[in-house]
Amino acid sequence: MSPETVTPAASPAAPGRGDRSRARARAARHHTYLVYGTRVLLLVGLIGLWEGLARAAVIDPFNFSMPSKIWDQAVQWALHGTPQGSLWEQVWYTLYEALLGWVIGVFGGVVLGITLGRIRFLADVLGPYIKVLNALPRIVLAPIFLIWFGLGPASKVASAVVLVFFPVFFNAFQGAREVDRNLVANSRILGASNRQVTFQVVIPSATSWIFTSLHVSFGFALIGAIVGEYIGATKGLGLLVAASQGTFNASGVYAAMLILAVVALLAEGLLAFLERRLFRWKPADAGDGR
Repeated sequence: MSPETVTPAASPAAPGRGDRSRARARAARHHTYLVYGTRVLLLVGLIGLWEGLARAAVIDPFNFSMPSKIWDQAVQWALHGTPQGSLWEQVWYTLYEALLGWVIGVFGGVVLGITLGRIRFLADVLGPYIKVLNALPRIVLAPIFLIWFGLGPASKVASAVVLVFFPVFFNAFQGAREVDRNLVANSRILGASNRQVTFQVVIPSATSWIFTSLHVSFGFALIGAIVGEYIGATKGLGLLVAASQGTFNASGVYAAMLILAVVALLAEGLLAFLERRLFRWKPADAGDGR
């Protein structure tokens, strides 16, 4: 008689890769909801505390205002305009100055940073001068630019440029210096010229460094434009802050700061979106999925 065929006992099905992926996705969504929910609760709590302390006169509402009055001031400006004209015209004027200064500062910082990162002789010659200029308190240059270029947008653009240039320059310079030397050597072995190495190896490798500085530098561009407008201008959010301060309108000062914060957050969101689109090839952070 032939031996009976033994059927192995069915083992419990192990979770598949798809199940693990769905579990990680659910955990990531839960974490995201938790983070955003906590942020909203924190913001609501702070605003509520501010409103309550001001209404109870624990803090002086004349000096500190209160969120409800700040919101009313912003709505009034949006619907009926400001003493300097339409609110949207003031926003656009400041945004135009900041954007133009940001573009010029980023372009100059990237070009000079990559150039000095690639040519050591130039870095040795110009390095001390750049360090000295970087050590200057650049905000105090705004009055000088006002004397040079007048009350128009040129003086605000110049203030934005000097604030943007240095963080972008140092990141581009460091990115060019941190390129994998083996990658450069292999490119040269394959016959790449200096120009090809720069444009096809160095600049792509330094892009992550450059984008890191872009997140900070646009905020600096807004600061440069606002400070220039605050000192002297015919339009802009900085002028709105100065006019509100001159009339002891604390709500107006805070409302202008609120509008500026919204503009900065929108710009930061756009930069983050562009970075995700450009760097889709980068692996996720170690803490994103386990």
